[in-house]
Amino acid sequence: MKKVISLFLLLSVLLAPLPAQHSVARLWNEEVLEGIRGDLARPTVHARNLFHTSLAMYDAWAAYSETGDTYLLGKTVHGFTCPFTGTPIPEDIKAAQEEAISFAVYRILRRRFADSPGWRDLFYEVDLLMDSLGYDRGNVSTDYKCGPAELGNYIAEQVILYGLQDGANEAGEYANLYYEPVNPPMFVEAPGNPAILDLNRWQPLAFTNFIDQSGNPFGNFAPPFVSPEWGRVLPFSLNRNDAEILKRDGNDYWVYHDPGPPPYLDTTAVGGLSEEYKWGYALVAVWSSLLDPADGVLIDISPASVGNISSYPADVFEYHDFYNFFEGGDTGQGYTVNPRTGQYYSPQVIHRADYYRVLAEFWADGPDSETPPGHWFTIFNYISEQPELVKKMRGQGPLLDDLEWDVKGYFALGGAMHDVAVSVWGIKGWYDTVRPVSAIRGMAELGQSSDPALPNYHPGGLPLIPGYIELIEAGDPLQGQSGEYIHEIKIKAWRGPNFIEDPRTDVAGVGWVRANFWWPYQRPTFVSPPFAGYISGHSTYSRAAAEVLTALTGDPFFPGGMGEFHCPKNEFLVFEDGPSTDLTLQWATYRDAADQCSLSRIYGGIHPPVDDIPGRKIGQEIGVEAFEFAEQYFNGTKAPREVSAFKVFPNPTSCAVQIELAYEGEMPVKIYSADGRLERELSVRFANKQGFVNLDGLANGLHVIVGFKGEKDRFFEQKVVVQAN
Repeated sequence: MKKVISLFLLLSVLLAPLPAQHSVARLWNEEVLEGIRGDLARPTVHARNLFHTSLAMYDAWAAYSETGDTYLLGKTVHGFTCPFTGTPIPEDIKAAQEEAISFAVYRILRRRFADSPGWRDLFYEVDLLMDSLGYDRGNVSTDYKCGPAELGNYIAEQVILYGLQDGANEAGEYANLYYEPVNPPMFVEAPGNPAILDLNRWQPLAFTNFIDQSGNPFGNFAPPFVSPEWGRVLPFSLNRNDAEILKRDGNDYWVYHDPGPPPYLDTTAVGGLSEEYKWGYALVAVWSSLLDPADGVLIDISPASVGNISSYPADVFEYHDFYNFFEGGDTGQGYTVNPRTGQYYSPQVIHRADYYRVLAEFWADGPDSETPPGHWFTIFNYISEQPELVKKMRGQGPLLDDLEWDVKGYFALGGAMHDVAVSVWGIKGWYDTVRPVSAIRGMAELGQSSDPALPNYHPGGLPLIPGYIELIEAGDPLQGQSGEYIHEIKIKAWRGPNFIEDPRTDVAGVGWVRANFWWPYQRPTFVSPPFAGYISGHSTYSRAAAEVLTALTGDPFFPGGMGEFHCPKNEFLVFEDGPSTDLTLQWATYRDAADQCSLSRIYGGIHPPVDDIPGRKIGQEIGVEAFEFAEQYFNGTKAPREVSAFKVFPNPTSCAVQIELAYEGEMPVKIYSADGRLERELSVRFANKQGFVNLDGLANGLHVIVGFKGEKDRFFEQKVVVQAN
């Protein structure tokens, strides 16, 4: 029986029994990823969910840490102020951090996934996790001075409020406010693309049975563009002053890291950048011909031959030297020796088509997708489990415990993935470019652009490439019953879903197909993601994540010098049967994995090279900047607040009150009623110029707190109003 395998699912944490070797942060991150897999496939929304749950974990941890500054608690972030005056520090700090983390993520998940298709399963799991950890799910108080549970609830409340004003339109179910496509939908099950008006602009795809990348069925549907206005969403490390605000049809599109326009197709003349447009989509078509395991071509897919790219192309003209047009792959030369073991990397020789098909499905994240940003969280979880990994920040300094390592890693990675979504989808929304299935079928409708003396010439048509893109001649099996298809364009390509009756046993193979029936290597109920191509989200997410993991670990290499994922024979592939033999994906460095991910989108027929390279470059910049931004919080020390000798608390409290005082150590404290009656004597510990006085059990009303230096000398006096919940 074919298994549907999500990235590193076999390596993931299962809920029961609770594994003692994983931190509470890891357990909750797994629940976030499960929520994403069961939700709609929205990479932008889930990058934001991963960031918001990660910042909640981080703030819950940092609130009890002597070093490290909070991100949202007690701060004003992008104009949103989150009040916070500190919380009592218990003796068991780690237990408090774990409890606050749990309540914070639990509340956010139950809010963000309330309308998810998989909400029942998720809510059952998160309730079970809370119960297994021994926490009271019924505690909904946000009075953060009362304890870690209340602090977690407060953090969740503030993160949710922040999200309601961050520009994502969460209250409107993330719907687009003004974007409209210029092209009518293409019905993918019908031949050709006669409806397209502009081959440079994005085109919706219409299905009789659409199933999104997370496996959710929609029936007869043309999915709209996902998040074309996402550049307006408040980012993590991106500077709002650096954004370009561009206008189209009177509407604003916020663009960070503007790569400039891609080559556009000129349908009136040949030459110039229009030829680069044709070259890119022709490469996608040619690489589709490499997906037949029966062709017998064998290649080495180990780090001995794959990876180690020295540089990226400077412009579109250098793409020709970077990509191997006819054989697939790039300029990576691999590595001679594993630098962590000193041993040679062992070759792994397998069928080229198996490798390319596995890449297309593995990095597409499968039908139960945690989406590209979640994909890299699973990679972070994977490396964190490896015994060779030393959990030190940038590979230096003190050894971090699992909780601190996970919380800081998630915070930096989550921030980077969110910044990628804001930047990339801002670019996608503004440039609004076409996907290969629309471009290839659309150019085929026009004809061939190589020779005006040949039939079916059009300057905007496909270029003819002998053996790959040709004219249908008389006598060709594709000519049609009456020769009606003679002089149409044909492509040697993956033959598509019409040649697969049972994906558990069938392989479509490669052969000549009419170009107006060209399919990307994807499920027929999905075909292409519902948003513009330029630039590639996968390329940008992956390179940004690779930079974060490189900086976090202080090492570009996976632990032990190699990361691996095994793909069993005839079980891993979902679109069709395969691979025809067991194979193991291997990467020496995080950047190698990211580069492999980028190529996978070309093999899968989702992106041309022009979508890929700018994404890699922008991802590199975002990843470095996001980690350095996160690191400022890791290295920060909470600054002492101004101390006043007497303060009246206008806002009632019920559990504790914070005293800010230039004092360190234990201090005797007495609490008096408003009429001067002594109610309680206790000792309060002051650290970092603050202490917390426990108010549990005091009657509602005004009370006076007095601290003493010695037996009689009053050191401070403070009034407080107690109001029990």
